[in-house]
Amino acid sequence: MGLFGNIFGKTKQVEPKLDQLFALPSAALTLETQLDLVTSGQAGVCYKAGSGSSTLESDEEIRQLLTVGDTEGKITFSVDDLGYTWVVINDADLGNLVTRAHGAHSTLVEHGLGPRLLCTVFSFTPKTPPGEGAVSLVYLAKSGTFYPFAPRGTNRRDNELEIRVKNFLGDELPVEPDLSRWLALWGIPIA
Repeated sequence: MGLFGNIFGKTKQVEPKLDQLFALPSAALTLETQLDLVTSGQAGVCYKAGSGSSTLESDEEIRQLLTVGDTEGKITFSVDDLGYTWVVINDADLGNLVTRAHGAHSTLVEHGLGPRLLCTVFSFTPKTPPGEGAVSLVYLAKSGTFYPFAPRGTNRRDNELEIRVKNFLGDELPVEPDLSRWLALWGIPIA
């Protein structure tokens, strides 16, 4: 940002990093072998909707892109209590979840909404229930990093399991090093 932007308090918005998502399917093998976790078959792309016709066109284009050939209704849209839009993707194949999430990211960027893209959440559950519990991998779009989130009941989380997931995946995924950015995502529309 130049001097003019600094004087008037304008900051340059950060564009999302999209391609780190494709590291997830191979890292999922480690989750399964080391922690007995498999995909729940759900992912959610979260973004703050803008205003104007560009947003409306983008929402419709995302629906069309993600539902091509989808006769089973695997894609839904919802708005959470804070006004964030969630594109919820249901597919038992993690590779398909990642590809569809990347498609949603790309569509938002193409419509100038890339800076509004917040995160994408991939849910994992124990392969052999009850296991240690479910874990979500949260992809921070602006930094291109992941962090684990393991909710346990109302407003509680399993920090020990989150650190173990980080330790197992640290060589396979770009894990967010700043633990203060590991935000709790309560009440998200994916299981």
